[in-house]
Amino acid sequence: MTGTGSGTSLNEGPLRAALVGYGLAGSVFHAPLIAATEGLTLDTVVTANQDRQRQAGAEFPEARIATTPDELWARAHELDLIVIASPNKTHVPIATAALEAGLAVVVDKPIAGTASEARELAALAEERGLFLSVFQNRRWDNDFLTLQKLVTEGDLGDVYRFESRFERWRPQLKGGWRESGDPAEIGGLLYDLGSHVVDQALVLFGPAASVYAESDARRPGAAADDDTFIAITHTNGVRSHLYASATTAQLGPRFRVLGSKAGYVKYGLDPQEAALRDGERPTAGMEKEWGVEPEELWGRLGSGESPLTGGGTPVPTLPGAYPAYYTAVAAALHGTAENPVTALEAAAALDVLDAARRSAVQGVAVTL
Repeated sequence: MTGTGSGTSLNEGPLRAALVGYGLAGSVFHAPLIAATEGLTLDTVVTANQDRQRQAGAEFPEARIATTPDELWARAHELDLIVIASPNKTHVPIATAALEAGLAVVVDKPIAGTASEARELAALAEERGLFLSVFQNRRWDNDFLTLQKLVTEGDLGDVYRFESRFERWRPQLKGGWRESGDPAEIGGLLYDLGSHVVDQALVLFGPAASVYAESDARRPGAAADDDTFIAITHTNGVRSHLYASATTAQLGPRFRVLGSKAGYVKYGLDPQEAALRDGERPTAGMEKEWGVEPEELWGRLGSGESPLTGGGTPVPTLPGAYPAYYTAVAAALHGTAENPVTALEAAAALDVLDAARRSAVQGVAVTL
């Protein structure tokens, strides 16, 4: 019975999930999506922060509150899934403990600080016959789903270059572990936003052959990278140019993809994160359809003309679909679907991120 605690039957009602961490990732993404997924229930929220305990209790009154993950292992038989949304440095030890307790695991990206650690977790899950998945929600962004369809259907022809930007204008530091210069924290944009843009590039265009990167800490007092560029040459010859920045005063297009037949340009971010932050939920009875953006934000497909002056043909953006991740997790635990994002896929992205880190330090391209 893959992915369950000992003595638990997947056929006895909804799968019971314990969520470790109730910061941004836990409270904005995981908890609402778990609660909105048919066949899943948010059984427990783990956080030592008393303010977050009160927040979780108010938002999910039926969920139990625990202070540390260790409280979960003694009652592993009451749970089916552990979701890890705590700080990056805790991902590997908590995932290891959960797997050793016989529980299925979802880990927020990055699953680990190194590809070797990710592969060790994958091996442990395989040895125990347990489910292990990585939350790469940006695979279900509206623009990415649209681009994936265009590439699959050949609208661009042979793709030459993929440009992807995850840029923000945050000239002041916010503080916290993500901006720490301590390598143990696995902070900085390379492993934060870089995890998304690299994963998307590998999904679209396959394995990387070589990596070149530039990574800087530009804001006053910054100890971790806040302005990073990654160039990937894929084994099939496509070149991906990926940008992750908190110091971009003028934002570029989210995607610019150039092929032998046409190019696709798309501005703006998927609306799902903003909706979740505003308290909207992907459930029945919503006032508006989930993940849909207005027509004026649609990308444009064409050749030889600038989309900024009306060139090209508007391409309806497919609805974003973050709920699809946990729907797939529930189905995989029941044995009716595949793991939506495997640890080995995450390890391949970490190979690229590690190569990018080395490239930025050494100033050379790194061959994989």
